[in-house]
Amino acid sequence: MTKNFASRAAVFAAGLLISLTALASETAGLQQSGADLDDQASLQRGAQLYMNYCSGCHSLQYLRYARIGEDLGLTEDQVQANLNLNGGKIGDHVISPMTEAMGVAAFGKAPPDLSVIARVRGSDWIYTYLKSFYLDESRPVGWNNKLFANASMPNPLWELQGLQQPVHGEKNAFGETPVEGFTLSQPGSQDAAQFDQTVRDITAFLEYAGEPAALKRQSIGVWVILFLALFTFIAWLLKTEYWRDVH
Repeated sequence: MTKNFASRAAVFAAGLLISLTALASETAGLQQSGADLDDQASLQRGAQLYMNYCSGCHSLQYLRYARIGEDLGLTEDQVQANLNLNGGKIGDHVISPMTEAMGVAAFGKAPPDLSVIARVRGSDWIYTYLKSFYLDESRPVGWNNKLFANASMPNPLWELQGLQQPVHGEKNAFGETPVEGFTLSQPGSQDAAQFDQTVRDITAFLEYAGEPAALKRQSIGVWVILFLALFTFIAWLLKTEYWRDVH
């Protein structure tokens, strides 16, 4: 029995080590997004950028246009004119016009829904991923990604960022030359600082999309803390008054 326990413990330890190693490699080199859910202007810009550059392939099936307008301080007319590019109703979910079959034909696999990508990957991952595309003629779509190697999608923001070429390091033990950085072979319409803000805005919007209630929860949380503080003070007064005559 002791031998079996030791064997199971060894398997568990090995599995835990593999998981931690995978997590470390996944999060290594991530850039801080700086996404701020309290910045409504950033969320509004992020929503418009997402609809213009991402919604053609990726849906947000758990989010409605009406909810976006309500949470981001936009009127129905503003939502319909600037965000609802599919011409649907204000109460519709944000569904991409690209079908699964179209996605498979174009990219080899259907683009995933991004409703909860920020909760799964994290904001820093999204921010770094959107900045890590580079040209790669060996890939079917001509693009690759330093953070997520052999990604099936092209760079949706290349016109803004420009065209990045990879800078390879020395060969490792596996005979591979990892990508260590980038050079800009063709500038985009935005400089580096402007593009960083663009990606930050999209990241903030996707963080909001993953949990829209977070906007109200944070504002309500202040009042909850104040209520608890007041209740604690009243409870202390009641305790003091009750025990005043008890000896």
